[in-house]
Parts: sequence; C-alpha cells; structure tokens
Amino acid sequence: MTTPPAGFAPGDILTRAQIHPVLGGSGFAGICPAKEKRNVLIFSDSKIGKRYGYRDGWLSEEDAFGPIFTYTGAGKRGNQTLDGGNGAILEHKSMGRTLHVFVAVGNVPGTGRRTHKYIGEFKVDEHRPYDIREAKDELEDDRNVIVFRLRPTGPYIRDDSDTLPLAPRSRIKFQRTAGSIARTYRRRRRQRQPQTDVTRIEALRDDLAEAFEAHETSAGMDIGQMELMLQNSTDQLSFEIYNQTNHTVYQPTGTVAAESITQALAQLLHAEHHLKIAVPDHPLHLMVLAPALPREDLRDLLTEHGIGLVYRNDSGGFSEFAGSPSATEAHRSVRCLDCPVLA
Repeated sequence: MTTPPAGFAPGDILTRAQIHPVLGGSGFAGICPAKEKRNVLIFSDSKIGKRYGYRDGWLSEEDAFGPIFTYTGAGKRGNQTLDGGNGAILEHKSMGRTLHVFVAVGNVPGTGRRTHKYIGEFKVDEHRPYDIREAKDELEDDRNVIVFRLRPTGPYIRDDSDTLPLAPRSRIKFQRTAGSIARTYRRRRRQRQPQTDVTRIEALRDDLAEAFEAHETSAGMDIGQMELMLQNSTDQLSFEIYNQTNHTVYQPTGTVAAESITQALAQLLHAEHHLKIAVPDHPLHLMVLAPALPREDLRDLLTEHGIGLVYRNDSGGFSEFAGSPSATEAHRSVRCLDCPVLA
C-alpha cells in the first residue's frame, strides 16, 4: 500500500509550512517520517552536504532499470547507522510508506526560511539500496556514511543543477571498516525478511567474505573496502574485500554456478580499465572469491581474462587456483603485456 498522489507536481517550489500539512511530518530534519500520512519526506540541501564533503543528486548515467537519485543519510557524528530516519527510508516499502523527495533551492524573500523543489515520489532501489562511503563528520573525523539509491516511481523532474558532476579522473579510496559494516547491515535486514533463494545466496556470499577477511587479517594482511570512482562518470564501484598489503581486489560469489562466476568476472573487468588509470604505476591483482572450486571451463575463462581465483577448500580453508598452462598461454597471446598479473 502506498499513498495517493501528493497533491504537488514535480517542480513545485514550496516551504515546509506548505508541505507538512499535506504530506505529514514536521520540524527541520532532513528525513521526516509521517506515520499518519504513511509517508517519508526527504529533504536534500547542498549547503548542508557541502559542510561534510558530500553532495546528493541524480547520477548522470541510467542503468538497466532507469535513473537514480542518491541521498546521504542522517547522522552528523560518527558512522551513520540504519536506525531512525535512515531505517525509515530503507524499510519504507515494508511499512507501506511512500518516499517524497525535495531539494532546497533558496529562501523566502526577506526571511531565512528555505524553499524546496518537489522532485517526485521514489522508492529505494531493490537490487542495491545503498552504498557505504567515506566522508567527514562535523568534527572533521573520517566516518562511514549511508548513500541511498532512490528510483522514481512516477512523474519526476530532473534538472541539470541537481545532477552530480562527472569525476575528472579515476581514483580509489581505502575504507577499513565499510565492507564489514555493509555485511552486518545486510545480515540484520535478512533476519527481518522472508527467506528466498536470492537472500540465501546473498547470505552465503557474505559469510564467505567474512570468513576470508578474518583469514587474511589473522595472517597480518590489511583488509578493507576499496571505493573506485570512475573517470567521466558519477557512479562508483565498491569492492568490500581489498587487501591493501598485496594490492589485491576480491569479488566474492555465493555459488560456483556459471551465472555467479561470470557476473563476478564482469564486475572485475569493468573495474580493470579504471584501476589501470587510477594506479598506472602500481597495477592491482584481480581475484574471484568462490565458495568451492568452479568447474574447469569457468576456471579457464577467468584465466583467459587475467583474473585469479581463490576458493574455499574441503578443509574449510582457502586455496588459490594457479590456472591451466593452456589457458594461461591463450591469455598471453591475446592480452597486452602491461596488464595486471597475479602473484
């Protein structure tokens, strides 16, 4: 169940005094749950975001499911959590509430009261509801923030002024705790949801990643999340397992089925070009992390594309697959000489 049309049209310029009587909620918070109206109101203000080193807005690119508006969650100090208003955004669908997004555009003449442009009704992206990223808090300390990915569900307005600027170059950030936090949040959410094949595979993938991170950490490796900003793009790729000690990126899978292995391969190949631009003098190793040894043709496929393989062995530990000589030779015959190689 969702609310009926808001009574506002996308593009309308409004004050909170005009908004709250219609949609519910009150106050001056960036996230306003409105139980009586079955809504969650989201207010984005670039002036506030600028203080903390982030900006909300549309991604310039659309994916297979359409446009995406990104919104950074609430919490001014320390790591943001999925409690309070952030939880209201994430769980809006299960609570039968509609998301309404507004962007601050100015002030009422002669006053300090902000005016807000109505963007439209939204929902949280079902496939990838949020990213965990690094930003500063109000004390200038590094912390993790929750960046929600919102999709319009009806008419919306998308002005150039609300679109994020393209990244001038590829670059990477290392976040020591973000990947672990993201897995914890997903685990808690799964506990409140009906179990499906999708959630089961996701749980297996997260359990594998958690075990491998613990294994590498116990061996003295510096493990965290790598955030890769893409050149000439507004989107980012995140790899929750990055070994900063030996510069290796791992993409975990929940199964060894062909679909899982090829999706992981595609994700790593997508990153490869940008990684070579971001760190041209220090190429990174790219690895698939699998819950078991995949079948031979999939192993050869990874080797042919210069992607390594680590898998969970029968004793519960982890082994690295060396690659067959024939596949390695085929890889050498078609790939450039300066591509990243595996240790």
